[in-house]
Amino acid sequence: MLNKIKFVSNRPWLNKNSVSKPMPAIKEIPDWFRKADRFAINPITKDYWQGPDGGKIPTWKACPAIFDILGTGYVLKTPCDIKFYLKNNKMSVEIKEPKFKDFCSERQPMPQFVHPQGYYKEHFAWYPDWAIELPEGYSALYTTPFNRFDLPFLMTTGIVDNDKINLPGTMPFFIVKGFEGVIPAGTPYAQIIPFKREDWDSDIIIENPNNLHKKNQENSNKYRVKDGGVYKNEVWSKRVYE
Repeated sequence: MLNKIKFVSNRPWLNKNSVSKPMPAIKEIPDWFRKADRFAINPITKDYWQGPDGGKIPTWKACPAIFDILGTGYVLKTPCDIKFYLKNNKMSVEIKEPKFKDFCSERQPMPQFVHPQGYYKEHFAWYPDWAIELPEGYSALYTTPFNRFDLPFLMTTGIVDNDKINLPGTMPFFIVKGFEGVIPAGTPYAQIIPFKREDWDSDIIIENPNNLHKKNQENSNKYRVKDGGVYKNEVWSKRVYE
């Protein structure tokens, strides 16, 4: 049985075909990831590099952990084009369509909050088109889409108990220095990962050096095989977001 996340419209003109319609993150995997090669290529010969075992050398594209986080949860998307520009050495925002004016607005500074290095001091906030409802006992992590370093903004990260409240709140973010231009309609601006609230305890385990060496050797023998892929095929558990 699948858990159910509900995205509730926050503006009267929204419908199931709106450009800002929330989507499973797996359906918004960026093109640069899809087009990247899973194995390293010799830039001169254009052939795959060969490893000492005779197999091809995997790149970061072969790492299931990177793919997993890109496709986990859901994304919220911008409803319109949003222009950011410098005026009198100050970053400003412009939205031409009147009904979207309140989607993105400039915010007052956040005293004592550590400002991210490499970003303009002015910060802004998204006011989402959609509110989130979750089953009892579940919360949601809100953050900038993971590993999307191609996006020119950085959002503050937070957790909301969306089983108890489903009013959309504003999401502060910063614009990277050097960026001036338009963030197009339909750009993923937030990744939402629902999770079950649970209490945890922790232990610190000091491994015996002989056992540690043995475990490392066993892991190397198992996972460092020709062309890789053992983790994905034997360890990774697929998650479903619809």
